[in-house]
Amino acid sequence: MKITLKLFASLTDYLPSASKYTNIVELDIAAESTIAQLVSLYRLPEKQVHLVLVNGSYIDPGQRASRTLAEGDVLAIWPPIAGG
Repeated sequence: MKITLKLFASLTDYLPSASKYTNIVELDIAAESTIAQLVSLYRLPEKQVHLVLVNGSYIDPGQRASRTLAEGDVLAIWPPIAGG
């Protein structure tokens, strides 16, 4: 099944080289894959996975291990952002 993964800010370092400037990669993943499984697969540091949206809807940290993805979903992940 195909989904779109978008990583932002410092997390773009975990994307394939060809996707670093667009921050988007199209993935073919197993059915019933969870957000937590994709985070692990891409070796994203859990402390850097702060804001997670699926199709624009916020996914609470407690739901990420059980929230499965569906065909055509867009998974977007941001690290914590600091600024002043």
